[in-house]
Amino acid sequence: MELFVEHGYERTTTADIAARAGLSERTYFRHFPDKREVLFDATHLLDSLVVDGIAAAPADVAPLDALGGGLHAGAVMLDGLGDHARARTAVIASQAELRERELAKMSGLVAASAAALVQRGVDEAPALLAAEAGVAAFRVAFERWVSTPAGPPLPDVVDAVLAELRAVVAPA
Repeated sequence: MELFVEHGYERTTTADIAARAGLSERTYFRHFPDKREVLFDATHLLDSLVVDGIAAAPADVAPLDALGGGLHAGAVMLDGLGDHARARTAVIASQAELRERELAKMSGLVAASAAALVQRGVDEAPALLAAEAGVAAFRVAFERWVSTPAGPPLPDVVDAVLAELRAVVAPA
């Protein structure tokens, strides 16, 4: 991340990254297929945390609430990354190809979340709707959190945005 911040994404090579990490380029490529994957390596962990959170939710909760528990768990992990997560966001925002990759990764989170909801017995269409809406709320929360470093922790922001979503789709 430091190299991307110091030199820019475009001017940073895989050789630079490998050297900074104390690896050969060959070893680097055993772990990452290209330099952009360094930025997206934690998405597998995020997906797992969300899916596990959905699976662990009580059987009687609504799909969006089950997803909310998983998103909260993912937010705890990302919150622990703090400034690293914020720097990553700035690097991604600077490059169209990275923004596209980020959207693809979020699409993967939607698909994984919807599948986990279906496994809980939610019909496919409502599961996909909950997953799309929940992950969109997560992205809104993350953007708020990134833009307010002195603000509340990410899990609190995620919970607040999910509450806003619930109010929008089912006003009192």
